[in-house]
Amino acid sequence: MNGIYITLLAIFAISFLGHNMSVAYATGALLVMKLLGLDTWFPTIEAHGLNLGITLLTLALLVPLATGRITLPIMLESFKTPIGIIAILAGVFAAFSGGIGIQLLKSSPEVVSSLIIGTMIGVFFFKGITVGPLIAAGIVYMVLSFGKLFL
Repeated sequence: MNGIYITLLAIFAISFLGHNMSVAYATGALLVMKLLGLDTWFPTIEAHGLNLGITLLTLALLVPLATGRITLPIMLESFKTPIGIIAILAGVFAAFSGGIGIQLLKSSPEVVSSLIIGTMIGVFFFKGITVGPLIAAGIVYMVLSFGKLFL
């Protein structure tokens, strides 16, 4: 068995045992695709999967607007509250972090494994969710950039 399968199986097992089902499903899908010889799709998934995933996540987040559970007056009122203002700032920070995270992942793809392990630890020990790797990459980029200012 070659190293790719062993690595994917290890990530699958750890994520399954750690109840990180998003990573388990993704890893399982990649394993099945590889076993079926569908790995020719990997470049397409790599090129477009992130945008598709973000689109699906945004779709899910906008459902309360589409169902009418959140209305325009409710939205406008929330902008005036401390939590609404903090949420706006957090959204700006997350979007900025994710944007520069993409830059880091393109320039240093080897960091993905560390981000996945960190995310798995966050899910397992801190009850987090797996949306973190892209934002984490942005934070890594910011820390590295900040460190360069003082080195």
